Amino acid sequence: MDTFVFIAVLLAAACHAGWNALLKLDLEPMVAIVLVAAASGIVVVPFALHAGPPNAPAWPYLIASVVIHIGYYAALAEAYRSGELGLVYPIARGSAPLLTAVLATMLIGERLSSYGWIGVVMLAAGILLLAVRGGRQGRRFDARSVAFALLTSLTITAYTLVDGIGARLAGSPAAYTAWLFLLSGAAMAGWGFARVGSRLANDLKANWRIALAGATLSTAAYAIAIWAMTVAPIALVAALRETSVLFATLISTFLLREPWLAARIVATLLVLAGALLLRAT
Repeated sequence: MDTFVFIAVLLAAACHAGWNALLKLDLEPMVAIVLVAAASGIVVVPFALHAGPPNAPAWPYLIASVVIHIGYYAALAEAYRSGELGLVYPIARGSAPLLTAVLATMLIGERLSSYGWIGVVMLAAGILLLAVRGGRQGRRFDARSVAFALLTSLTITAYTLVDGIGARLAGSPAAYTAWLFLLSGAAMAGWGFARVGSRLANDLKANWRIALAGATLSTAAYAIAIWAMTVAPIALVAALRETSVLFATLISTFLLREPWLAARIVATLLVLAGALLLRAT
């Protein structure tokens, strides 16, 4: 993988962990996610107008991605309702790279080298170790949070493949990204209004700084990822993007006061080794 693409995707991973951490602050997760998604739609309006609409062949993928993203946001909100960042985030992100790599090989014919496959497997193993052994001692197994985290991982796989193909057909990754956030933001605002009514406007007024920060981080993270998938194999970008769990681990440990355990150190080393193998691919 090209060095510039590698560094850019790592930056995207850090941004992604940052906006997920915001969901565990003062707001109820569902409200926080709706506000971030709606604010993202507002943030990208100038970019959507400047870039114009994507090419016609990309629109079926764009619409499909909006639908999948609504499922992603809903599942993520339910996972965070009772689950720790240090549990939910690794499960949601960790099982997606392997599934994405397998489906990218089967459906669109992308072939990874042996180093690429080893890197993906090591990265996924490190992430899942964080989920299984990286939380609080004596932490109660929360089947509901784990189930929704796994559902989130399936939606991640789905939208990654859809957006990787759609962005390549769009003629402009920037146009595809801007319209994706514009449409999904509008859809999520409607969904949130249906769930909580006029309270949503009051929540946005009271928490617009968190919403804007989350929107900026979320938009930047996925814009970089979508661009990277147009210049590098989707499976490699998807796997490297999940190094975001390292940043989430640091945030959960030092800001959210979740524990730093020996298992997290081992998992971190596995993720780093996997990332280096992906860089060498």
